[in-house]
Amino acid sequence: MNIFTEEKIDSHCHILDPARFPYAENVKYRPDRQEMGDARYFQEVMKCYEVKHALLVGPNSGYGTDNRCMLDAIKNGGGKFKGIAVVPNDCSSEDLEQLKAQGVIGIAFNPTYHGFEFYSDIEPLLARLKQLDMWAQFQVANDLLLNFLPMLSRADGKILIDHCGRPDLAAGTNQPAFQALLALGRGGKTVVKISGYAKFSKDGYPFADTRPYTDLLVKDFGLQNCVWASDWPYLLAPYRLDYGPMLKMFAAGFSESERRTMMWDAPKKHFEFC
Repeated sequence: MNIFTEEKIDSHCHILDPARFPYAENVKYRPDRQEMGDARYFQEVMKCYEVKHALLVGPNSGYGTDNRCMLDAIKNGGGKFKGIAVVPNDCSSEDLEQLKAQGVIGIAFNPTYHGFEFYSDIEPLLARLKQLDMWAQFQVANDLLLNFLPMLSRADGKILIDHCGRPDLAAGTNQPAFQALLALGRGGKTVVKISGYAKFSKDGYPFADTRPYTDLLVKDFGLQNCVWASDWPYLLAPYRLDYGPMLKMFAAGFSESERRTMMWDAPKKHFEFC
């Protein structure tokens, strides 16, 4: 089969619609122009590439802890969408339950945006997520994962790692944080998104320098705990990216059966899409 016609689930994308849902006042970055995309337009993108479902991620850029835009997309998406929300660190179990009832399956933590200290008090929140069987999703880079390992071990909940853990390619595959990520994968409770190459590649498209890292992630996590994601509409991308060429690059790296697992079977199971 052709990757463009294979059924797929996109496990990381954003909806930004400031015309209907204005950006928050206190955000550090406001996406603009080609970085924006509303739910109506994204559903057209999905149709073009046989994307049947998508896991929407609330962006710290633009919206911060305001999840209204994402929740509106889920509500009006006809079952296509579920969400990962952004919440205050002291978010209560009651508020988490309300989000879960609206199609939110986890909470995003982005220390690449806020730094570790911003999240140094989240262990009680991680415990609440475990009690509700919700995902704790982390976007880390370089050595940031190492700071979170003690609290993640104590919380012992479900973990989602964005964008291959964004390793420092100059440090090699033996760098401590990447090895720690592989160890999480071998533990069986962590899922990694095979995505976000532009955020850590030094070479640019088609990101050949990332291949040793993705190969090791697939090996240690197992295909069943790896999920593909587009990262549409490519916030803060250092150069132009498009859905089609990114899919073509992914197709070149994995067989049809491997793609079926990472693009359909694994996300359907982990995120409970019907």
